[in-house]
Amino acid sequence: MNKTNPGVALVTGASSGIGRATAKALQSAGFRVFGTSRRAAAESSDGITMLACDVTDDESVATMVEEVLAKAGRIDLLVNNAGMGLLGGAEESSMAQAQALFDVNVFGVFRVTNAVLPTMRRQGKGRIVNLSSVQGFIPAPYFALYSSTKHAVEGYSESLDHELRPFGIRVALVEPAYTRTSFEENLAKPDQLLDIYDSARAGMTAAVRKAMEKGDAPEVVAETVLKAATASVPRRRYAAGKMASQVSLLRRFVPASAFDKSLRKQLGLPI
Repeated sequence: MNKTNPGVALVTGASSGIGRATAKALQSAGFRVFGTSRRAAAESSDGITMLACDVTDDESVATMVEEVLAKAGRIDLLVNNAGMGLLGGAEESSMAQAQALFDVNVFGVFRVTNAVLPTMRRQGKGRIVNLSSVQGFIPAPYFALYSSTKHAVEGYSESLDHELRPFGIRVALVEPAYTRTSFEENLAKPDQLLDIYDSARAGMTAAVRKAMEKGDAPEVVAETVLKAATASVPRRRYAAGKMASQVSLLRRFVPASAFDKSLRKQLGLPI
């Protein structure tokens, strides 16, 4: 990408948190930025054009992409950030709830990517940055379904990158750890709670709240997204923040049994 005129960026889930910080960072770097939110937002704010889009709806996604192309004529960067969380025992969620989670976090990424790819292929270039998580490559007790969605995004992104290289398009992953956003307040609860998990669920909720207080600012993740978006030769993965970098190194080099014990200790689970 031309760093003096990097082009047009599209950021999903850009109304707050990491998405909003990312949209601002890209706009400051020279991108013309379009952001999306599920509900209609102001047409333009701080130089960022906001559009309504429900990533679980094919027609909504198609309409949003058509609107970006009508206004800007091209899409050079897609940042798939829209997502939701779920905390609870894996067996506490119905199949319907699990499917709804995957529809946003995984199939939402598929929908927006597929809607943008024809334009990028015609252009002969493009960059896709998918927001994953450290929970996309480590175990995540009581986040099993959420973690599963991020593992899926990781496998999809790595494979897609190989498919798209002949068209001048690259795909990269950004993997944050705990980030100071409204994620914890917005975590969905299981729809079929079981008493046997009450204590562990409450303990994990408290652990997440405490970790969020010490987490990275969303701007740290946004700067990592910018790096992944503008690198002439992008890496496959970008750890976002100090904790994410440490977790990535530990997962790669620490023996599995030692990592397992450390994980359970950190989460306050019996070793």
